Amino acid sequence: MRRIMKGLIAIVICLLFSGCQRNTAQWENVKTAGRYVQKGINSICGKNTDSYLLTSDDDFVGPEQDEYIPLQDSDLKTQAASIDTAIPQQKLTPAVIPRKANFMKPGSKLADTFRTIHFDTDNHVVTERYDLITVARVANYLKKNPKAFLLIEGHCDQRASADYNMALGARRANHIRVLLVKQKVDPSRVITVSCGKEKLLSFGSKPQDWSMNRRAEFKIFEK
Repeated sequence: MRRIMKGLIAIVICLLFSGCQRNTAQWENVKTAGRYVQKGINSICGKNTDSYLLTSDDDFVGPEQDEYIPLQDSDLKTQAASIDTAIPQQKLTPAVIPRKANFMKPGSKLADTFRTIHFDTDNHVVTERYDLITVARVANYLKKNPKAFLLIEGHCDQRASADYNMALGARRANHIRVLLVKQKVDPSRVITVSCGKEKLLSFGSKPQDWSMNRRAEFKIFEK
């Protein structure tokens, strides 16, 4: 008899425990459903803060940033139309476009304005503050001297293939050109050329030699 009573008590306890679990699960389901219903009501009433109505194509554009945010190499692989996208040079008559041989290195008085810009290995983006200041000074000079033309030469160190360095030098020069155009410089007055690894400043094989060769230089022509 005692064994039967113990068995019945055990069965009753199990039933009560399972009933509590079902009630708990049902209550959680009720709460979850209530949240979704409430979100639906808020959405109908225009109170849903997770989304908003698009009124124009401009709404797809994110907020503007006051500070310049440089691109990373990973961005360049996925965003071909980013800041480094080549800006087509205006088609001018041969008489208007200065020949490359006519461009000269700036004189000593302009040395502080047209400082050489250096780059990290396999990089073409201007990130250092003093280099960005140089770009701003060059932009101001061109805006104050409307008859001046600028030639930007992109250079690389002697490592890697000639084709790779020629392409990298072009990206370095073009990146600076884009920065100048963003500062309201007339793009038809800024010409870029890549020298690859053809014009080395240092022929050594140490990191400081390579660093010296990874650069962008400025030359100007004034009518």
